[in-house]
Amino acid sequence: MSNGMYFVRECPTCGRHLYIRVEYLGKKVVCQHCHGKLEARDPATSGMGAFETSESLLRRADELLGNSASEVDGLRQPYPR
Repeated sequence: MSNGMYFVRECPTCGRHLYIRVEYLGKKVVCQHCHGKLEARDPATSGMGAFETSESLLRRADELLGNSASEVDGLRQPYPR
């Protein structure tokens, strides 16, 4: 994959993992395998309304990126000897 930020979503039609760029959040995308259509959204936020503002999507993306950065930092901790 190229140098972009992605999130993983399962295709609702075929079940394959799709790597979707964060800039596509809130947009309709097509599975390259089965051509199933889905809206690019984080499953954790699926309870939200059908229409979200771009600001709320970007805020959620920043939150997810912050969480993943802190997880990576936690992995970099040296092992106790």
